[in-house]
Amino acid sequence: MAKVHLCIPSASSSCSMAKVHLCIPSSSSSCSTQRETYTIWMKSLVLNSNGYTVYDSNGEVVFRIDNYDSKCRSEVYLMDLRGNIVCTILRKKLLRFGLWDCYNDKDSRIPWFKVGKAFGFFNNDYIYDILVGTNEAQSISSSNHRMEGSIDNLEFKIFDGEGRIMAVVQRKLSSSGVALGEDVLFVTIEPHIDHIFVMSLVAILGLIRRKM
Repeated sequence: MAKVHLCIPSASSSCSMAKVHLCIPSSSSSCSTQRETYTIWMKSLVLNSNGYTVYDSNGEVVFRIDNYDSKCRSEVYLMDLRGNIVCTILRKKLLRFGLWDCYNDKDSRIPWFKVGKAFGFFNNDYIYDILVGTNEAQSISSSNHRMEGSIDNLEFKIFDGEGRIMAVVQRKLSSSGVALGEDVLFVTIEPHIDHIFVMSLVAILGLIRRKM
């Protein structure tokens, strides 16, 4: 099992974009050899439902989450356009580690990765640990990944163990450079990074911030 640190401090990072990264393996892996961008609207397209909707660079819906009963559910499903579940996110309140367990196979008893709050220091800083892979087939060789951003919004960056950026989530700007609403995000994912992994982290942060 590879240990990955998910850190959310208030200060922004100045690390430069990297060209090559490892893909986080999964049975429903969604990786690209090129940098890809997405737009996330932190709203569900289903009436009276909470969640988010993900659009690709062509404006097509590619991922979605629909919480039909209430916000901040303890069990959330990341789906593709057709409604196929690509990641199941479970909240484990009583466990010290594994605040969130993420599964990429509905029949699997072994999480694809875990996200757990380690500790917080200062008023606006939080650190989470991520364990990616629980067997040899799923493990990755790089560790100490982290996610950095402000707890006041949903903007963050994901770095690999060498400080290279894997993905950036920020507020989307209009063509004239005006920031859109806080619930409209622009996601840039570097080559060879699993898009489902990144979208799952966006969902977890949205649940932590009670945005969905």
